[in-house]
Amino acid sequence: MIRIAPVGRALAVVAATSLALTACGGGSDTATQPTESAAPSSEAPAAKGDGTLTIGTLLPQTGSLAFLGPPEIAGVDVAVKEINEAGGVLGKPVTKYDTDSGDTTTNIASQSVDKLLAQKADAIIGAASSSVSESVIDKITGAGVVQFSPANTSDKFTTIEDKGLYFRTSPPDKLQGRVLGDLLVADGNDTVGILAMQDSYGTGLADQVAKTVTDAGAQVVERIDYDPKAADFSADVTKLKAKNPKGIVLIGFEETAKVVQELVKQGLSADKHKWYMVDGNTSNTNYIKMPKGTLTGVKGTIPGAAAPEEFQAKLLAVDPKLEDFSYAPESYDAANLIALAAEAAKSDAGVDIAAKLAEVSKGGEKCNNFKSCVDLLKAGKDIDYDGVSGPVEFNEAGDPAVATIGIYQYGADNKYATKALEYRTGNIAG
Repeated sequence: MIRIAPVGRALAVVAATSLALTACGGGSDTATQPTESAAPSSEAPAAKGDGTLTIGTLLPQTGSLAFLGPPEIAGVDVAVKEINEAGGVLGKPVTKYDTDSGDTTTNIASQSVDKLLAQKADAIIGAASSSVSESVIDKITGAGVVQFSPANTSDKFTTIEDKGLYFRTSPPDKLQGRVLGDLLVADGNDTVGILAMQDSYGTGLADQVAKTVTDAGAQVVERIDYDPKAADFSADVTKLKAKNPKGIVLIGFEETAKVVQELVKQGLSADKHKWYMVDGNTSNTNYIKMPKGTLTGVKGTIPGAAAPEEFQAKLLAVDPKLEDFSYAPESYDAANLIALAAEAAKSDAGVDIAAKLAEVSKGGEKCNNFKSCVDLLKAGKDIDYDGVSGPVEFNEAGDPAVATIGIYQYGADNKYATKALEYRTGNIAG
């Protein structure tokens, strides 16, 4: 069933009927051996391919977003397995190397990128964190390598200098911010408080939420952009408490657990105020040690459409320990799109792949997996890859033009239900 989203936003709302997706020391290297497993600007280096498509992953094995690593890595693993079973790319199996992105408190990401470049990666999938991606984008694109994130949502990447080599399957935060802002107002919150981590992800998302809430006639009575490395958040919560907002928006990563504890301590619990989270902190592992019922009724927004059960089964086949499927479809689609672009370009060079990514994502004959798409390419057809995460269809900035946001709710066990309350799909441009 489709209806118009609240506050005049033209977003399609679809009732959830299946499982959906969560959003963004030293690092270990693991290689998947071949048998196992917008057009770039003139500034882009003239990288040369060697005939073998090599994909590196720069995804969180440690750090504040480590809970996102397993499903993202599994998504890439499933794609590479299917690609190689279909004959590989350019007649050769794809090679994959995994590295840790860590987070912004370490230099792990930069070291991992150095390793991947030394291993002749043509494209790097990652990072999950927008701030981590921002810290290495110059190094990756400067080497003529495609950087493709399955989970970056910061609006900053829409205009960042990337030599035409940066792409993402996760939508910019302007859509998630609009959905969350609409949700706040629809839930009756005419006064809103925002606690957001101070980085490109947190402040950008907070800006969009605040704008949407204000445009709808509600009031942001307090906004605090905090240091996620702070020892405690008592002063921030005290400041928020003084304004007594009906709705409280929490935008952050794993440090949100400390914020939650302080909210409860100061009497701003979820049974007295309505709490809302985002993809960076809507987690099924971050709050499970808290007293039962701490998060009952809390809602969270996460980019991504419903994941088919067949796809879930494929993920569990490569990683039986998976507890959720956060950004796995976006990672799967990233790997498939890279492989199809290499086939379309008849080259594994990063610059050549980037030049074909938009082309294989829209405007041709529809297909939804590597084998069916590559068969069309080999038959001389133009293709339009529609993935598990959605239609993708890159715009000139390398962003998906249309995307879906899921709305989830926590139960008494401090875990969010794997079936979304609803999905809202809309154009990134508004």
